[in-house]
Amino acid sequence: MTPAPLAARLSAPGGPLFFPVTAYGPDGSVDLDVYRAHVRRGVDAGAAAVFACCGTGEFHALAPEEFEACVRAAVEETAGRVPVVAGAGYGTALAVRFARLAEAAGADGLLAMPPYLVVAGQEGLLRHYREVAAATALPVVVYQRDNAVFTPPTVVELARTEGIIGFKDGLGDLDLMQRIISAVRTEVPGEFLYFNGLPTAEQTQLAYRALGITLYSSAVFCFAPEIALAFYTALGSGDDGTAHRLLDGFYRPFVELRAQGRGYAVALVKAGVRLRGLDVGEVRPPLHEPSEDHVKQLAQVIERGYALIEEDK
Repeated sequence: MTPAPLAARLSAPGGPLFFPVTAYGPDGSVDLDVYRAHVRRGVDAGAAAVFACCGTGEFHALAPEEFEACVRAAVEETAGRVPVVAGAGYGTALAVRFARLAEAAGADGLLAMPPYLVVAGQEGLLRHYREVAAATALPVVVYQRDNAVFTPPTVVELARTEGIIGFKDGLGDLDLMQRIISAVRTEVPGEFLYFNGLPTAEQTQLAYRALGITLYSSAVFCFAPEIALAFYTALGSGDDGTAHRLLDGFYRPFVELRAQGRGYAVALVKAGVRLRGLDVGEVRPPLHEPSEDHVKQLAQVIERGYALIEEDK
């Protein structure tokens, strides 16, 4: 683990938050050499943190031993330059097991994803995340999406829980987020981190920025780090003109293409990494590969994105 507290390192990042894909070889097994290269390229390109084996990294498809090996590889490749945050999910017992594997592998923190399948009440959700937080010394960011949706009072209780340092929103209800932020600010003194965790978060980040949420996931960074960095820099400097050009010319077309297939939030990103020259393999079932036509369209969208950032130089 890196020595500086995770919250401090994430509160003022120097670049996008990188969510690497997990690389598989031709036989479908995890390819740690390619995964290491992918992580190394991302850090060298300016990532502020590596979120290993999370949604884009197909956490759902990894066996525990594969998960631990990938997290350990990410820790070794970053070598303390940036923090490594690992996914943890499923029911409480398995989430605790993955949390402990991540701690053993040297991760700096956890992204606690929704529990498997069940739609639980607020009391059960709170108990689940408190047990995950208590299982290790790692700081935890709770991920709201799908079947894990929280009321403001529950997030207040999460913020009061030792070890829980932040809240990532993958739901997109800005009214709810404003009420959550207000409630936590009123009831819990001290810093609590918020993240925009929607797919292709750049598309909504101008709106989240208005709520004071500056941290966001960047899956685009996996395959087009220069574009992701240009957008990140534009946001940070208040250059909304550049941000709008990238939204209109790259991000909107990418998001519209992503909407053409279920699971494309991962599969299309992985195809993009392959298009950019690193063979990270295909997605594992139950996800499926994009069609040939969609991959061609993706190549065109990427080309247009790079042309846009060249125009701004």
